[in-house]
Amino acid sequence: MEFFLVRHGDARSSSEDPRRPLSERGREEVEAVARAVASRIAVSAIFHSDKLRARETAEIVARLVSPQNGVKEISGLSPDDDPWIAKAELETAEAPVMLVGHLPHLARLASLLLTGQSERSTLDFSTAMVVCLVFEGGAWMFSWSIAPDDLYRS
Repeated sequence: MEFFLVRHGDARSSSEDPRRPLSERGREEVEAVARAVASRIAVSAIFHSDKLRARETAEIVARLVSPQNGVKEISGLSPDDDPWIAKAELETAEAPVMLVGHLPHLARLASLLLTGQSERSTLDFSTAMVVCLVFEGGAWMFSWSIAPDDLYRS
């Protein structure tokens, strides 16, 4: 079964806005990546952290991906949360889901899933990046990823 990890889009600085919403560039990049992957993704739900930038990212992606069960905030996806929480959520899911979160959590989660060690670096998540992982036969495998830079290369 496919699962998707998404890092939120570029956000405003905390000095500009303490809530750290997406910047205009962040909104544009999330939308571009979501358009690029929309035909390849089928998810039952999109889960995001309690941070505004993650919610906004999830909502933009949801407009193009149309998850059956919508968008929902869940615990365990904040920047410093334990990746074992999200691992358990994924491995008990009955249908593909998308998690929208932050660094260092997403990098630690991907490492935990792919290597069994959360501190071993496996993927570099740029902002607005989508990573597809497959869980099959009790094992996790990397399938593909796409980031804004992949769309703008000439």
